[in-house]
Amino acid sequence: MQRWLFLAATAVIFAIMALAVIVRAMSGGEDQARGWGGGRTLVSAHTVQTSTFADVVEALGNAGANESVSLTAKVSDVIARLDFDSGARVEQGDILVELADAEEAAGLSEARATLRETQRDIARIQDLTDRGVASRTRLDEAQAALDRARARVAAIEARVADRIIRAPFSGVIGLRTVSVGELVGPGDVIARLDDTSVIKLDFTVPERFLSVIDAGQIVRARSAAFPEEVFQGEVSQVDSRIDPATRTVTVRALIDNADGRLRPGMLMTVELRRDERQSPAVPGSSIVRFGEQTFVYVIAEGQAGPMAVRRDIVLGLRNAGMVEVVSGLSAGETIVAEGVHRVREDAPVEIANAPALGGGQGLEIQTGEAAR
Repeated sequence: MQRWLFLAATAVIFAIMALAVIVRAMSGGEDQARGWGGGRTLVSAHTVQTSTFADVVEALGNAGANESVSLTAKVSDVIARLDFDSGARVEQGDILVELADAEEAAGLSEARATLRETQRDIARIQDLTDRGVASRTRLDEAQAALDRARARVAAIEARVADRIIRAPFSGVIGLRTVSVGELVGPGDVIARLDDTSVIKLDFTVPERFLSVIDAGQIVRARSAAFPEEVFQGEVSQVDSRIDPATRTVTVRALIDNADGRLRPGMLMTVELRRDERQSPAVPGSSIVRFGEQTFVYVIAEGQAGPMAVRRDIVLGLRNAGMVEVVSGLSAGETIVAEGVHRVREDAPVEIANAPALGGGQGLEIQTGEAAR
């Protein structure tokens, strides 16, 4: 008897528990329906805006000076004077180095004295010739002697000038490698002079890009020394030959370097941009792909409130999490950015980041990360 009472009590308890689960499920479904806006799907919206897109060719390039020269002597002699310091900026024509010229200076003084003497002789002979005392032949000989004296002076002055090294252009002197009193000769590098007001950036690209590269195109370069900064320049020249070993062509771009931060020899990453354009852009989370179809859900104003309408689109490039829309969507339209996996076509939606309808597009939308 007790056993039957125990089984009956257990059955009653299980029945009560089952009834409680059913009631709780029904009440929970109603609460959920109320919490989701009466059957509306909760989504996050995004207002389509335009962004800049471009076809980009990336390469590595070497920075070079606008003008660069190794300062050397034309003759062998001892350095008498250095008129520059390492790292100094010099102007075109400034005297940088003077070599010893005592012997040449003495020879120049002698040649100039001879020139003055021949000038006096020809003046005297010219007077005698005019009076008929001296012959014309003697005057011609004196004139030849004067020409020889002038030529000797010019030759010695040229040799003296060879002992003075001047800056061929304005620029910055590198580290000097000589000292006063040191014997130098032709080919010995005294220092390097670089004009860094403009940087010549040379980089190579595959030959298949030759048809899309033209002078005047904008390039953007970055250096490890300034990782957060972009240096902008433009293509100035494209090499006339293709390297047969690598099948690449060398391109030269010019970058303004008035502040002198870039230096010859730097390795830089280069972006060559073409077909730069403004196009509508959408976040990647808003895109739905089904087979070969690509679409987004546009939020439209329905009779009962906002609703999701499917819109087929054609995509282009991707840039910083945003995807270019080539066709199918216009700037200013509002789309579903988050929650697309819960959305059905023509289904009512509730905007999590725009709870109220307004004017214009009818929605107050937050964009970017704030909408997620």
